[in-house]
Amino acid sequence: MDSTVSTKGKESVQKRSPLDLIMNQLRRKASFTERKKPAVGRLFRPSESSDKRNGGIPEVKESEASEGKENNEPGKEINDTDDEAGSVVGWGRVKQFVQKLGKTPHSQNLSLCHCDLTATDVVELATLLPFLAQLEVMDLSWNDLVGGSLKALTVHLQHVGKLRVLKLCSCRLTNQDLTALGEALDCIPLIEVLDLSWNVGVGAGNFRHFTEHLQPESTLKELRLVDCQLSETDITALSEALPMLSSLEELDLSNNKLSIKGMENFTSSLGSTPQLKTLKLSMCGLSKDSISVLGQALGSVPALEHINLSCNKEAGGGLTMLSTNLALLAHLRSLDMHLCCLTKEDVLALVRVASSLKELRELDLSSNKSVGETLQNLLQTLPLSQITKLPLNNCALSTHACHALATAMQMLKQLESLNLSWNKCVGENLKQFLEALPPDCKLQELRLSSCNLTTEDVLQLESACQSGVLSHLKQLDLSYNGSVGDGGWMSLFGKAAPLKGLEELDVSLRPSASLSVSPWLPALLEVLPQLSSLTRLSLQHWALSSAEIEKLEKIIRKKNVILECDRLATSTPKAAG
Repeated sequence: MDSTVSTKGKESVQKRSPLDLIMNQLRRKASFTERKKPAVGRLFRPSESSDKRNGGIPEVKESEASEGKENNEPGKEINDTDDEAGSVVGWGRVKQFVQKLGKTPHSQNLSLCHCDLTATDVVELATLLPFLAQLEVMDLSWNDLVGGSLKALTVHLQHVGKLRVLKLCSCRLTNQDLTALGEALDCIPLIEVLDLSWNVGVGAGNFRHFTEHLQPESTLKELRLVDCQLSETDITALSEALPMLSSLEELDLSNNKLSIKGMENFTSSLGSTPQLKTLKLSMCGLSKDSISVLGQALGSVPALEHINLSCNKEAGGGLTMLSTNLALLAHLRSLDMHLCCLTKEDVLALVRVASSLKELRELDLSSNKSVGETLQNLLQTLPLSQITKLPLNNCALSTHACHALATAMQMLKQLESLNLSWNKCVGENLKQFLEALPPDCKLQELRLSSCNLTTEDVLQLESACQSGVLSHLKQLDLSYNGSVGDGGWMSLFGKAAPLKGLEELDVSLRPSASLSVSPWLPALLEVLPQLSSLTRLSLQHWALSSAEIEKLEKIIRKKNVILECDRLATSTPKAAG
């Protein structure tokens, strides 16, 4: 089976349409200068004061400047008699290269993601590295044509010895690129973050080309391999490399299909990473047996603070073994198991150890229907006084569960995010939650999408705004609540001025709905100038006339607010169902 996965992986990398191959060849041959026109008419004279004001000249020590001359290649503008002037001219070349790509030059952070880089550009970038001696972050992500040409860059990485972060997401990396990157690790001894996500070529048995170059006591702290189509062979290579990564603090293998055998190999080496704090295995096809295998290994990584096992729909029924060992994680701060088809027994197993999770801050069990009937049990054991994030969207909450949560709200003094979306019972019961909010409420995010809210619910929300308990609110989602009458929206917007920190407001309707904004738009137009922090306003699927859109845009244009609306009122609006 492993060989089949390997073959498919290689075919996915190599197969491209004839047009794609032709266009790639043309683009690789096109020089950087021919493809990009200068973004500025001229370069400023390379004097120290002017260049520092316009982007900052990296500080180049005498020894570094000397090294730059010794490794000088054709095209490098370095003055043999004036080190300072040479470095300034070199920085001018860096500025020209980066600005032509529509980016802002920075001596410590080079971000060239989504720049359509070609192999020619990679070579030119390599010649500029001697002038980036202070570089700490390099991001070349989302440039398909970087794949196959990475060695042209890695052989010059000795010039950026301070590099700490390297991101190469979605670059179509090949096994030759992985080898070149592995061989260059010695040149960047301070590297802490490496992101190779969304590169199919990393999988299919190719990951060993990188891992075989890892040395003991590697400084790598974060390794991300999201959606790399890792095979069992690749997971084995990773497992064998983990003893070299004793400093690893974050590992993200999300969106890679992990078999039970792969999980066994992987977890057997987890003890080699005693400093691991974050483990992400979202959407990895984990079965309940895989969850049990992971649970048995948790005792070997006591420093774990964040675990993400979300979107593993076959994990239901496997939480008993996992939850038993969660109690060994004294520092666990967040557990994400949304959309895992958890059973009632799974949640009750978590209930039994919840009181031991003294440091827990975030628990995401959303999109698990069984939570609705077990929520009261869970709330009785969680350390509510320190919970900051509690997503309960799409949990089939009952009226009884809503009452239990409303009672618990008084204890949730640190709560910053509450998501109750897609729970119909919230409608007509919102008053319970709002009245239970503590006076010093820290709530920043409140999501009530598709909750069957009534006009009375929105009036209660308006009252909460007036009382000041929502003064810290930044995101408010009231979308897909077409049952709210015009009077509710008019009252809410008329009294929304206290929401000074509100950044995002969403009152969109369902796509099938068509209601007019005319009755309450004047109230919204009046309050918008007072919402000084607002950056996004979503009114999708409401019917607006061209005149109404013009009035809205006139106000938000001054505030630089993103407006999302998509329909003009062309006929008599119908009532929402």
